[in-house]
Amino acid sequence: MNVLWAPWRGTYVTAPKPDVCIFCEALAAADDRSRLIVHRDVHAFVMLNQFPYNSGHVMVVPYRHTARLDALSAEEAAAVVRVTALAIGALEAALAPQGFNVGLNLGRAAGAGIEDHLHLHVVPRWVGDTNFMPVVAATKVLPQHLEDTYDRLRAALGARLR
Repeated sequence: MNVLWAPWRGTYVTAPKPDVCIFCEALAAADDRSRLIVHRDVHAFVMLNQFPYNSGHVMVVPYRHTARLDALSAEEAAAVVRVTALAIGALEAALAPQGFNVGLNLGRAAGAGIEDHLHLHVVPRWVGDTNFMPVVAATKVLPQHLEDTYDRLRAALGARLR
């Protein structure tokens, strides 16, 4: 069995959790760039993960605050899938990954860091993107700054929506 270590995420895991929902708070804010929201759709939005597993790691989030997948309306669920496909296409155009991990962590036992607001992770992957640095130096090497990823992804999304 291969083991993927991500000790650099310890900052997120051990940090005090805010009393407010970061997704709802980001939606209410006027500045998408500072909140890392790269796209708003009718029922869902795309937001860069502030503590990414890889460059381009985004989350697709329904607007409605719910922890349960079965609580989404058919229209909301369809929007999450549609926006996920849009995000994947934009990530392919912006970063040229060789694959993706896409998934939900439902509940604390399943690894949900934010349990109360459903969100789908889209993690771009490249062959060999797991290197020795996290194991020997407690460091994750991300080859791209979040702001650069934001700009490239916004441009790719804009091109796909034209």
